[in-house]
Amino acid sequence: MLRIIEFAHKVIKDKISKNDICVDMTVGNGNDTLFLTKNCKFVYGFDIQNQAIENTTKLLKENNVNNYQLFLSSHENVNTLIKEKVKAFIFNLGYLPSGDKTITTHYESTIKAINNSLEIVIVVYPGHESGKIEDIKLSEYVSLLPQKLYDVVSYRFINQINNPPYVIVIERK
Repeated sequence: MLRIIEFAHKVIKDKISKNDICVDMTVGNGNDTLFLTKNCKFVYGFDIQNQAIENTTKLLKENNVNNYQLFLSSHENVNTLIKEKVKAFIFNLGYLPSGDKTITTHYESTIKAINNSLEIVIVVYPGHESGKIEDIKLSEYVSLLPQKLYDVVSYRFINQINNPPYVIVIERK
């Protein structure tokens, strides 16, 4: 059985090619960005924390990667900053690991970003206060997407305690 991040990466890898543009909507420490750069033509990345941009830049340089551009900006600005056709988007919500845990993603900007990017993989972390709210609001939002237009799937481990992370996949039909 695939772990949560492995599942998220598999879903994306199965739908993209080396000719595609992808977006990491929350770069964090750069692991999703690095994964995308190895599987896409070009990757854009967003984060609101300077530390996340620095961490990701360092990781990508250490791996001799140059097919990316990072934005110190909220993911809700994706349509303002990227004009190219994007094949896949990944969100890894929550807070920056080993960073300031009071700086988190919030459902308002996440839903705006989803509206701008429907065809996505979202890793949701409901294990902290802001994450619980984001979990509830995102679940409400994606459950209302018209089933004639979108398929929405949730992948989660239901026998784990302490609100483990899970994946939401949204695909346009």
